[in-house]
Amino acid sequence: MSKIADVIKYEGDNSTFIWKHPCEDFNSLTQLIVRESQEAIFFMNGQALDLFGAGRYTLETQNIPKIGKLLNRTTGDETPFHCEIYFINKTEQMSIKWGTDSKVQYVEPTYGFPLSIGASGEMSLRAEDSRKLLLKLVGTESFLGQQKLVSFFRSFLMTRVKTYIAQVLKAKSINIFEIDEHLTIFSNEIKNLLVSDFADYGVSLEQFFVTTIVKPDGDKQYEKFKELHFRQYADVAEAKLKQQTDIIHAQTEAQKTVIESQAMATKRTQEGYTYQQERGFDVAEKVAENEAVGEFTNMGVGFGTMAGVGGAVGGMVGGMMNDAMGSAINPSTPAPSSQSAQAFCDNCGAKLSQGSAFCEECGTPIVKFNKTCIKCGYEFERYGKFCPKCGTKRGD
Repeated sequence: MSKIADVIKYEGDNSTFIWKHPCEDFNSLTQLIVRESQEAIFFMNGQALDLFGAGRYTLETQNIPKIGKLLNRTTGDETPFHCEIYFINKTEQMSIKWGTDSKVQYVEPTYGFPLSIGASGEMSLRAEDSRKLLLKLVGTESFLGQQKLVSFFRSFLMTRVKTYIAQVLKAKSINIFEIDEHLTIFSNEIKNLLVSDFADYGVSLEQFFVTTIVKPDGDKQYEKFKELHFRQYADVAEAKLKQQTDIIHAQTEAQKTVIESQAMATKRTQEGYTYQQERGFDVAEKVAENEAVGEFTNMGVGFGTMAGVGGAVGGMVGGMMNDAMGSAINPSTPAPSSQSAQAFCDNCGAKLSQGSAFCEECGTPIVKFNKTCIKCGYEFERYGKFCPKCGTKRGD
């Protein structure tokens, strides 16, 4: 017979799930202390009678109702009786390692080739149902620690884990070459499948982590598909880089064109002429460089082009065109003099009466200008920036 115990309490460590107190015989006035995150199961004659939560208990018949009829009260409850106390540690126990004992065989979902991989990681467990855990796994044992619990679970754990790994990889279509970036989802899916398996033994699977996937590096078939996979992404990355480069180049050219256009517009504003007038100046310069009508054809300048030149400059160029045509057709016909030419207002384009000082339509003063080009001697009919015959910039 064991010695009479005054106090019974848990004396195991944090890596223990179930611990049996060494005293088996004690009197009914013995004190039972159960700490937080613990439970104690009272056994008498091999039967689990009562379960105690956190607190301090005096083992008297009124506190243990299921054994009240079994006690012999003839000795004033002082007679020792045979009993056992099991403590269940319900704290979450972490960093319990696991690993597959052999390779998992499955068909890679992306490329469809057979593959063998291994896996390992960690998990955390907690005693959930004290009675179920004690009766199913402990039996007559006095101690159940992490290693022993994992050894109990090893067979079914390896079978379930390998099956679930293949199922999850297929169901989620996880590429073997991208599996490392899906480990969190992969771990959670396997954990959800394992929860009910552990619950059958009164254990709660709190966390389950896949930390390492052992790939068949060096296998010829695996290496072939690996090269194909990464070549595909390299080609996509190269094409994307080229596309981005082309976009940047196009944006740069567009910005350059806008800047040049803005600069030219600023120049025209400062010098007092428009885009249409500038085109007229260009045409006028080409006209001045050619003496015969045939030259216009060589330049690609047609009659429609001259008719389309707008503004006062268009009028001058059109007049020059008519002069040149007339001279070419009938050399004896003299060109009209500047005195008989019709003048127009620079502001509104209205015809001006000969000798007018102001426009009759808008009242704009008539600008006086030099009459003769300093280079070719052409007699100007009105104000302008360039000579319509030779294109020389005027000084008026």
